[in-house]
Amino acid sequence: MKRTISVMIGKGSVKHNNRDFTAENVDAKRTQNNIVYCNENIKSVYHQLFDEALEKYNSKQTRKDRMINDYYEKIRTGKQEKLFHEVILQIGNKEDMYADSENGQLAKAVLDKYMKNFQERNPNLKVFSAHLHMDEATPHLHIDFIPFTTGSKRGLETRVSLKKALEAQGFRGGTKSNTEWNQWVEAEKEKLSEVMLEYGIEWKKKNIHKKHKSVNEFKRDMLVKEVEELNEKKENLEQKISAYKKSEEYAVHTAKQIQNNDNYNLPSPPTLMSAKAYKNKYAEPVIKKLTDFIQNLARKCFRAEKEVKQAKEEVSVLYAENQRLKSEVWKQNIKISKMGVELRRFTKIKDYVGAE
Repeated sequence: MKRTISVMIGKGSVKHNNRDFTAENVDAKRTQNNIVYCNENIKSVYHQLFDEALEKYNSKQTRKDRMINDYYEKIRTGKQEKLFHEVILQIGNKEDMYADSENGQLAKAVLDKYMKNFQERNPNLKVFSAHLHMDEATPHLHIDFIPFTTGSKRGLETRVSLKKALEAQGFRGGTKSNTEWNQWVEAEKEKLSEVMLEYGIEWKKKNIHKKHKSVNEFKRDMLVKEVEELNEKKENLEQKISAYKKSEEYAVHTAKQIQNNDNYNLPSPPTLMSAKAYKNKYAEPVIKKLTDFIQNLARKCFRAEKEVKQAKEEVSVLYAENQRLKSEVWKQNIKISKMGVELRRFTKIKDYVGAE
């Protein structure tokens, strides 16, 4: 299954997104199927983000006309930055991913999983309103966010700036067609396409010949990644076992040193000292030290043996899993190779008889 990805700039109608009123293109019977991720008051979010920086900025001003009473109102009435931005993401269209269909439910699952990592992936885009709509023709996401930058040397230290927010996340503009925004949109499309592949949907790009991974290639690469992670875990466990073996050698070495340590050796009894006095003053303290040392050593050895046994069992399981995954990778490579052969055959037939 192949589907397109659409990322559009929204109008930012929070009341419409939250269904405070019902538009003509909305099926009210299906509104209950929508998902609301967050719906915070934008003014409250502005206070959370900028009040501290605003107070610090105002405290440095010597002229009253340069002080800012309300940062929200300054941005709302200004012309440099927007109060917030909205993106709308959609998979396919109403013909192939109609909301009230099985494919529509599939699109809902993909968009839902994509949305759950959006804020973590975009720390400089504060999401205050996000909705997944299932009551229109095609499932789609509305994400409303406030872009902000920190550590600014001009104006407030923390202030609204789309350009700087995206730069902080690694997107730096170049030409008019390669702005920070365009780079970010393409990166988000890539993230969405990765989630789509997990559900067996390939990204169908419009008028672009860049090759994208097929579902089989994605599965193969995920298996390869899993094999690498298992190998790393196996190596860590083997290092742990090696460390325990060294600890055991250290314990034996320490026990031998006791023989030459005055703290653990009994001195010769002084002249005319009674056996009872010698026992109380010399013998019992040394015996207590030895007992404490042996008990502590025994506990360490017991824990070490137990953990080594557990680590060896984990290594055994990881080895078996590793072999299974390598086998799966091999099968996926065979499958991809066969598909390549079939594609070349199909291309030859198409070239011979024509596309129609």
